[in-house]
Amino acid sequence: MKLEAANKKLEAIIKNVEKNGLSADNLIDDLKELREYALKEQDPLVTKVLRLSYEYLGENNSFDVQAQFEEDEEENEYPIEIEDTENFLYLMNLLKNADHKINREEIKDYRTALKLELY
Repeated sequence: MKLEAANKKLEAIIKNVEKNGLSADNLIDDLKELREYALKEQDPLVTKVLRLSYEYLGENNSFDVQAQFEEDEEENEYPIEIEDTENFLYLMNLLKNADHKINREEIKDYRTALKLELY
């Protein structure tokens, strides 16, 4: 995220979830507020993934989204088993530097996985 206020909000969300897990107070409201910053930054990918994230959290009370995969020697992909809170925190940390090419690809993977789960 580019705006200083957005980065402060993102850091606050990360600290809150590290301390209290996905049941952290106001998590969905905080994500909605962070989404407003993404709208101001005119970043449709981040805006969308934030909306899908809070919708998913609201519907499932978890973040068991399969968006991270590893490849074997034969280029077969397998989902990485990751705990909900760590999965969510990984996505939030990707958003810190959402313009980085590799981060952007992983954020797109989360967007796709969230869309498949929700719709």
